[in-house]
Amino acid sequence: MDRLRATTARHPYLTAWLALAIAMVVVLLWAAKDAGLLPGQMAALVVTTILLAGACVWIISWE
Repeated sequence: MDRLRATTARHPYLTAWLALAIAMVVVLLWAAKDAGLLPGQMAALVVTTILLAGACVWIISWE
């Protein structure tokens, strides 16, 4: 547990990216469950969502 805390303290933006990406992908999967998307389309949406989470954390870090 101490190692996890140390890693989180050393890399706060990566931790924020990971947490935000997980939350956004969960919401995406829940919202798109009845949309009838093909697996490739869903994979593309998941990848795009992860990249979007990274962009959000990057923009927030500008301050």
